[in-house]
Amino acid sequence: MVFLRNIAVSFLLFCNGFTLAAPERRAFVPNPTMTEKFGDPRQQLLHNDNGVMTRGGGIGNASSQRFSSMLDVVISKLFPAGFCWQLASSVCGFDAKSPKFALATGFGEALGVFSGHILYTYLKSKSNGYNSKEATQTALLLATGTICSGTSWQPIVNTLQGMGLSFPGVFIGTWIACTYAFNFGLRIARNLYADSMEYVEGATYDNSRSDFALSLTIGAATAFFVGTDVSMGDSNFLLSLVGIQSDFSMLKGALLAGLSTALGFSAAQTVFNIVFPPGKCWID
Repeated sequence: MVFLRNIAVSFLLFCNGFTLAAPERRAFVPNPTMTEKFGDPRQQLLHNDNGVMTRGGGIGNASSQRFSSMLDVVISKLFPAGFCWQLASSVCGFDAKSPKFALATGFGEALGVFSGHILYTYLKSKSNGYNSKEATQTALLLATGTICSGTSWQPIVNTLQGMGLSFPGVFIGTWIACTYAFNFGLRIARNLYADSMEYVEGATYDNSRSDFALSLTIGAATAFFVGTDVSMGDSNFLLSLVGIQSDFSMLKGALLAGLSTALGFSAAQTVFNIVFPPGKCWID
């Protein structure tokens, strides 16, 4: 219940633009010098890969841009994440309760995010000039966060199922735990890479808010990924949509896994797109 309360409080703080460190409400505006060197940290997390961020045109235009950017993230990172996690689980041959399995699937998912971001960035920006250093460094930043959430996913699910929780309980618990796991990896990555990588901004209070908002949507993706587990029967309300049966081919299973993470992220980000005012959402 404490975890659920923390998530609810964090969400309300983001929605209202409340800043604990300041007495007034304010939108996050990057320092011009930092933006020139690092790029806008919100865009760095998103990387809609066209090098241009549309901000004018009012609420309607901002909403349209958010959904367009959301689609970019789904194609380049969320679908490859689920696909490669499931693929790694099928080929590694390790027991699902072993540390080796957790590591193999976590690194498999991170590889999907890393390669998916680089490939998508290249295909979308090659006509306007492809910055391989920027793409690689951003991919490494996001992949490091993914290693933490991807590696912890199976142990988290095993633990929650071992506690006798039904599907909704495992779903919510996984969302919360993987949100913090991804955010932990992202913050560590900023501290590790910022000094040696020019396109990775160091950890700041401002980007901690954007990082956590992003982590909440990643947590939603991991929660929907629980829907691929058919062992929880009828309580799994995602069973008919993304459930992976034992007689499915490896490819079909991986495709359903990618669909589950894409749906989870899209569901959470759609709510964010609607609820957050212009300039307040991490994806802006």
